[in-house]
Amino acid sequence: MDLKIFLATFSAVFFAELADKTQLVGIGMAAKTGKPLTVWLGSVAAYIIITAISVVIGATLAKYIKPEIIRYAGASMFVIVGLLIFAGKI
Repeated sequence: MDLKIFLATFSAVFFAELADKTQLVGIGMAAKTGKPLTVWLGSVAAYIIITAISVVIGATLAKYIKPEIIRYAGASMFVIVGLLIFAGKI
């Protein structure tokens, strides 16, 4: 395992997910159900599956498209979605 890549990925995901809507859902579910361990296990299971799907898609796309193009396309989609939300379209 490449520790540098691991730490870079961990840092990026940790700070990107900090105080986002997923975290708010976890807080709400734990408060509503009173079962924080079950909520945590469900959250972790869901995140494992979503992350696995993302990694497979990224690895597959990297075989056919340059990583720089994938990065710029992802950044562009992020900006477009943000603008659409800001404009009240979604």
